[in-house]
Amino acid sequence: MTLADPTNKNPSVNFFGEKPINLIGMNLRQMETEMTEIGEPPFRANQLYKWVYNRGVTDFESMTNIAKTLRSELAKRYIISRPAISKSLDSTDGTHKWLIKLTDGNEVETVHIPESDRGTLCISSQIGCTLNCKFCYTGTQRLVRNLYPGEILEQIMVARDFLNEWPSEERKSIYDRQLSNIVMMGMGEPLYNFDNVSAALKIIMDGQGISISRRRITLSTAGVVPLIRRCGEELGVGLAVSLHAVRDDLRNEIVPINKKYPLSELISACRDYPGSRNSRRITFEYVMLKGVNDSPGDAHELVRLISGIPAKVNLIPFNPWPNSPYERSSEESIEKFAAIIRNAGYPSPVRTPRGEDIMAACGQLKSESKRVPKK
Repeated sequence: MTLADPTNKNPSVNFFGEKPINLIGMNLRQMETEMTEIGEPPFRANQLYKWVYNRGVTDFESMTNIAKTLRSELAKRYIISRPAISKSLDSTDGTHKWLIKLTDGNEVETVHIPESDRGTLCISSQIGCTLNCKFCYTGTQRLVRNLYPGEILEQIMVARDFLNEWPSEERKSIYDRQLSNIVMMGMGEPLYNFDNVSAALKIIMDGQGISISRRRITLSTAGVVPLIRRCGEELGVGLAVSLHAVRDDLRNEIVPINKKYPLSELISACRDYPGSRNSRRITFEYVMLKGVNDSPGDAHELVRLISGIPAKVNLIPFNPWPNSPYERSSEESIEKFAAIIRNAGYPSPVRTPRGEDIMAACGQLKSESKRVPKK
């Protein structure tokens, strides 16, 4: 069974046939293959890998432990490119959003959210989305294609360049960084692009690569049940589930994937998620829609639904977008809802909307890219 989008011709690389070849997106084994083909020993790949991903260099001349003659040869065959930035927007609350232009001209959005104890980067996994969740602006953009591993990694690299966040002698600890956490919560459904997302995350988690701990990475899914266990077994990252409703009839309406994978199957998959425990809770995301899913009865049913699962519930005030059919629940309704969940023993923080003035808040990401019809 495959859930990959058919527009991906090769899930392991993002070359688009260009010459010279971009090293970003290659894992260590692929770099070893490249070095072998040009007659270099495997350890050269380790050097390249660290320079590209751990140190963030963009030119071969910076690779001081590689001979100048080889640097020159590498520069003829390969590039270490960054994507173009179509827009770079600052919010009044410190949130920053990039509209990134990819090699084929399509665009994708990435958001950095600074907080007092961390800096979180929200990364996209697809251009557009197939899920059509009714409260989500991204869902109004039809799926163009999956992102390749390199295109996922480049979002981090763009942010690290902007924030001057590459490791140095002065900046050794993750706690000193403005970019310390990753959430796969941008455009698209990560589990519908699992192979590419997995390839990118393995480089992100690698201590010799981008080096962000799996404990600081969260992958969000609307409920692609068959791949939830695989995600836990192969990646071990935090799981966030976009729940948003506690009855199948309502969830069928606002999160249409529920028609394929209903609540009973989704909750069962969450109960069985590898590594789930009190120190590693599953996060249930719940957008608060006025008069739709925000009643005390909904809160009590939510508690019943997740009973026994090590979990927390993130309540998300609805972030409006042009012509959206919903309104944000009142602060009073949200607090009553949260109190019921907290009284049942589950942490239930209310997410403060961030970046609304630049359309960077949860559910507001969208680009103008459109899928080109096949000829």
